[in-house]
Amino acid sequence: MFALHRDENGRFRANRRTPTPAIWRTMLAIDHRLVNLVGRLRITGQVPSGLRDRPLLMAANHIGVFDPFVLMAACRKIGIAPRFMLAGGILDAPVIGPALKASGHLRVDRGKSDSALAQFGEAVEAMRTTRAPIIVYPEGRISHDPGLWPERGKSGAARLAIAAGVPVIPISQWGAHEAVYWGTETVNGPADIVPLAKSGLTAPLRRPVFRVHFGEPVDLAGIEPERPGAGVRAHAKIMRAITDGLVPLRRGEMDVPRFHDPTRPTDTVSPWKP
Repeated sequence: MFALHRDENGRFRANRRTPTPAIWRTMLAIDHRLVNLVGRLRITGQVPSGLRDRPLLMAANHIGVFDPFVLMAACRKIGIAPRFMLAGGILDAPVIGPALKASGHLRVDRGKSDSALAQFGEAVEAMRTTRAPIIVYPEGRISHDPGLWPERGKSGAARLAIAAGVPVIPISQWGAHEAVYWGTETVNGPADIVPLAKSGLTAPLRRPVFRVHFGEPVDLAGIEPERPGAGVRAHAKIMRAITDGLVPLRRGEMDVPRFHDPTRPTDTVSPWKP
């Protein structure tokens, strides 16, 4: 299968790529229309042509419940069909779970310490052999920092990258938090959905701008996986790269977001804020 993509010099080139499952292509196409309906997508940066058909980890900041949809649309627009590293609970959910499994997303089961090493080994092998870019959220949740800067996060994604020996592309995004409120940690009834529904239904009238920046590959050379603290050092490099890319996307909103979400917790402090 061949597809055209624009390389780092702006020229279109043909690229042999692993076929994307039809169900995932359909979901990406629907998502593209949804994002264009809700707001305006602006993309900067690029994924180098040499990294498009090989194992690749893409690490993004997490700013809202709508930002995965924005990431999917941005990736589709630049000609790649990424998969996500998803919690087992999502893949086991009715209806959407089977569709996501058929799409080829990677599974992560949290809270199972007895099989953590086996799962990590499986994830490393999957990362080495997949031909689709894998998107991860190193923070693990939507940021609780008052300024919506990236949280400290965990080193799991970084340890996976250096163990598998794959490149890491930092993705910085801003604006998706304006589409839908954070809401609640868990949904226990219709009342918990009301804030999300109200904000989401009014978003097409507000037309927020969704900015996504694909940064340069993070330099993890010299970080040896077997040395103590390797994952922490790699994680810090990745998070700083994400934050550096975020700065120009949110000019004029460096302290707090212009859009106020009254439902989002603000009980942590980002260690990466410039």
